[in-house]
Amino acid sequence: MEPEGQEKSEARAGRCAIFGRPNVGKSTFLNQVLGQKLVIATARPGTTRSAVLGVYLKEDPPTQIAFVDSPGVARPRTPLHKVLVEQAQQALTDTDVVLWMTEAPKPVRKKGGKASVRTDVHPTDREIVRYLEAVKAPVILAVNKVDRIQDKRLLLPIMENHREVLAEAGVELAGIVPISARKGTQVDTLISVLREHLPEGLLYEDPDFVTDRPERFFVAELVREAVITATKAEVPYGAAVFVEGYDTSGRTVKIHATVVVEKPSHKGIVIGAQGARIKEIGIQARQSIEAFLERKVHLELWVKVVPGWTADPQRVKRYATEAEG
Repeated sequence: MEPEGQEKSEARAGRCAIFGRPNVGKSTFLNQVLGQKLVIATARPGTTRSAVLGVYLKEDPPTQIAFVDSPGVARPRTPLHKVLVEQAQQALTDTDVVLWMTEAPKPVRKKGGKASVRTDVHPTDREIVRYLEAVKAPVILAVNKVDRIQDKRLLLPIMENHREVLAEAGVELAGIVPISARKGTQVDTLISVLREHLPEGLLYEDPDFVTDRPERFFVAELVREAVITATKAEVPYGAAVFVEGYDTSGRTVKIHATVVVEKPSHKGIVIGAQGARIKEIGIQARQSIEAFLERKVHLELWVKVVPGWTADPQRVKRYATEAEG
């Protein structure tokens, strides 16, 4: 029974597409909201290659938000980039609210002077606006990484400039929230703002439902994360991972995964001198997978060269968007 004078909040639920350019913190935000590592996040732009569903659930007030973390949007230069942009656009077609995420710029400190912050809209964000023009759902802007800026007054022109760019395109912002996804700052406030634009009712009856992706998809992603981390800028854009074998019948999960690269030189980088790097990748990936599955894991990794796969549309579809095996 509700306390006198208080009405019970209606349940609200809906889909929210997380949209933005690469490396602004979309995946970090989703992991923060869910309270678990569901999607991989690295310092390398373009880490996310597949749209991933993650369901946020709160009891008071009753809330379900089916977040869709989409690949970062940039001008497509290769068939791989084109597929990623198409996936991000698709996320906008079936959503109740759009979360457009950008980031606060890094302050620039000139010699002998105070740090200055650029307040104009990033060129890629200006291009992104054209994707939002056709969206019928309300658009919420989140300015991420605000912990970079000590004087929070500098955020005001940044937010206003984004509002003006959207207004010029005929898009009215339904809200703006400055956040730090990494630290969790203002994330609850953003959730409340998003909730206001969701329809009443619930999407999923199962309170434990978090994602529609199979376990082996996340296993492949965790291996790819380990490859990206270990090879820095040398290999990531041309690397994909296939889970060829996945046996959960015993006490230890047995996994056989293949790392696909574009060039023989990349294969050498991934393997490393006397196999040192592939061993490092295997250890990091196994530890991440064990934490994700909460089970012991035996992981075998192989490396395969598929020349120029990122330039072949059919191979891009197979290796970049269906690589969970």
